[in-house]
Amino acid sequence: MGFFERYLSIWVILCIVVGIGLGYVAGDSISIISDLTYANVNLPIAILVWLMIYPMMVQIDFSSLKNIQQHGKGLGLTLVVNWLIKPFSMAFFALLFLDQIFQAYLTPDQASQYIAGAIILGAAPCTAMVFVWSYLTKGDANYTLVQVSINDLILLVAFIPIVKFLLGVTNIEIPYETLLTSVLIFVVIPLSAGYLSNKYLIKKYGKDWFAHRFLPVLKPLSILALLTTLVLLFAFQGQTIVEKPLHILLIAVPLTIQTYVIFFLSWFAGRFLKLRHRICAPSAMIGASNFFELAVAVAIALFGLNSGAALATVVGVLIEVPVMLSLVAIANKWRY
Repeated sequence: MGFFERYLSIWVILCIVVGIGLGYVAGDSISIISDLTYANVNLPIAILVWLMIYPMMVQIDFSSLKNIQQHGKGLGLTLVVNWLIKPFSMAFFALLFLDQIFQAYLTPDQASQYIAGAIILGAAPCTAMVFVWSYLTKGDANYTLVQVSINDLILLVAFIPIVKFLLGVTNIEIPYETLLTSVLIFVVIPLSAGYLSNKYLIKKYGKDWFAHRFLPVLKPLSILALLTTLVLLFAFQGQTIVEKPLHILLIAVPLTIQTYVIFFLSWFAGRFLKLRHRICAPSAMIGASNFFELAVAVAIALFGLNSGAALATVVGVLIEVPVMLSLVAIANKWRY
């Protein structure tokens, strides 16, 4: 794990401070940034998110799918948990805590926005960081690549209807066109660009150059784009956060519980299926972790930079690394 990834939560906290300070200094003039939109998609944020996602997509080698038959049980577990359980359990925990248990601390509109952000986060299984979690738990690298490739392909067709359905169940109306545009911009385009770049660069310069020269240059760009996005988010959220810091904690509770529940469900199901540790560990990690870059982008596109939904997805970034590192420790302690 690189320096930036290891201390991602610290950078996020620093971005909160910088963003809040920027919001107070700039005042209403910062709204100029939020007005730069096309089809309800904020263009500066779109560029930043694309810079976040492309370096992850370019690493995916879809030729690995030829090995799919070797990992049938592991992939079956991953797909069931990621697409038939995780989005709905996230919606359940978000509704339970934010709409019921914490209703004395949140207005109905605030709860509705935070629930929407949690649902968007839960519908996007991890794409990039799972490679890190798999490596730290001695997971099978080839299997991890196969499961990421398959999940990304399913993401193209399943993310929109799942989000649409769950937000509809919670009585939150969203423009379908904006959701479709968001997935096109933040998934289809970078995934296609990544695939084509991967094939072209490896063919022209070789795998060694691609892995040890090209990818290390892209990684800091992805992290810097993420942190810049967070600064903008908190510049718009600054006043709300200063006035109601408790909301960050309230949002974090269901997100954290969801992460542990999905991990333990996947882990013990993998043990029941007699999966090897090298398969079970990454199978549990991919469901527990989230594709928070996509979630942040979609929440912004649907509800705006200064929305509670966007704030909820950012809290997902805040808890991602410390919670997942605790699960890495558990997986390593339980290695078999």
